[in-house]
Amino acid sequence: MITQLFRRKKELTFERSYPAPITAVWDAWTRPELLRQWWGPEDTTVTDAEVELHVGGRLYLVMEAGEGMGKYQGTRWPMAGTFTHIEQHRHLAYEARSWTEGEEETTTIEHVNDVRFAEDGNETTVNLRITIVEIGSGAKMAAFGMRWGYKAQLDKLGAHLAATGPDVA
Repeated sequence: MITQLFRRKKELTFERSYPAPITAVWDAWTRPELLRQWWGPEDTTVTDAEVELHVGGRLYLVMEAGEGMGKYQGTRWPMAGTFTHIEQHRHLAYEARSWTEGEEETTTIEHVNDVRFAEDGNETTVNLRITIVEIGSGAKMAAFGMRWGYKAQLDKLGAHLAATGPDVA
């Protein structure tokens, strides 16, 4: 059944609004030291973060599973991408691949990410669209769990923005 779910491209879409200025939300998505604070689902940490914020620039993050991830504790999931579109405070797009460290040949998921930002008063709305274009034979369950992971990640972004306040991202 899961195999049938991924025979063609799959799209995930999310929309979240945060009570924060667009500059704070943009910074949270584009500054490595801030990405380390919220990227990934619960019980993961970002051990490596690099952002070259220009078209053709590199985005590289490594998530590591913590104790709360049970049998996956210590597992590392790199993501390497290339920015394809940048419009400051409005739009980010990048092509990326994610995999389980040590199992790249079978666990790679290739995806295209489109992130749009819109400010209305004191609130910023993020629209995130992820198109999964290819899934390695050993990554079908990981791809299936991407919706849950991104939901949790966007929750963490909200907590990060609430903790840092409107003036400090």
